[in-house]
Amino acid sequence: MSETITGLTLEALRDAFQNVGYRVETLTDPVAGTSYLRSATAGLGFEIRPGNSLVGDDQNFVDVMLVSTLQVQGELPLDLVNRWNATRRFGRLQLSPPFLAFCLDVSVAGGVAPNYLRAQIEIWDRLVQELIGYLREELPKVAAANNAAAAAAQAGSAAQQPALERTAEQGAGATIQ
Repeated sequence: MSETITGLTLEALRDAFQNVGYRVETLTDPVAGTSYLRSATAGLGFEIRPGNSLVGDDQNFVDVMLVSTLQVQGELPLDLVNRWNATRRFGRLQLSPPFLAFCLDVSVAGGVAPNYLRAQIEIWDRLVQELIGYLREELPKVAAANNAAAAAAQAGSAAQQPALERTAEQGAGATIQ
């Protein structure tokens, strides 16, 4: 019978990700001074950030956050983010312009089987692939809607201009007595 996981270390997480086929490197956050892991899947880089430490043990923690941060250029409708979050159960998008963060929390509080951790890694991988497909499908729609709105605004201003000219022409013949 497999041993129950009740706490995580960066080394154990690195091994778990490497056993599934990921390349993983250990880095230190220069601002916070904490270590974390970095990897990638489907061409999208992500970080594995430790969460809450076990009482009295700074090296072991009970949860971890998988996070990928993308930089957004231009306007990203909040509706696009909300639609993703409403249709996906585990991973969530957060928009904080100019960044879009994709996150998944994994907790081992209370103890979990080793295959649970592997399943969470597989869920993350699947969600990242779905996110890439979702953005590839939805972003062109946003661009098309923005282009249509810009064309409509431009056509509206062009339609207003002749009307203004007609008004000016009609007023040109007016006199004040």
